[in-house]
Amino acid sequence: MIQKIKSLNNELTRFILVGGINTLNYYFIFLLLHNLLRAHYMVAHITGFLVSFVISFYLNTYFTYRVKPTLKKFLQFPLTQVVNLSTSSFLVYALVEWFALNSNIAPIIAVFFTVPITFIVTSKILKQ
Repeated sequence: MIQKIKSLNNELTRFILVGGINTLNYYFIFLLLHNLLRAHYMVAHITGFLVSFVISFYLNTYFTYRVKPTLKKFLQFPLTQVVNLSTSSFLVYALVEWFALNSNIAPIIAVFFTVPITFIVTSKILKQ
């Protein structure tokens, strides 16, 4: 039991947990916009990304890195997501357009490629 508690205190573990929550937030918004409101998959992708981004900032400051959120950090936080958004957008587009993957599945696959990069950049910005 103590081992499990210690592993939860690990920043990477907390980052992955927050990432899971953010992924669910993103995917819910994506599916809502894309399937129910018939938005283009890229519009749904970017909108879902932006909403989950704001939630991510607060979860990462309070829970993952246990630092105080500040306006400066909030304004720098988008830098952590530039690579994430561009990489995930490219992957979603490539998976749908070039590999004919279902547009509902492509965003989930793209997430697995962006997590390690985002963790490193986020850590550097929020812990300064």
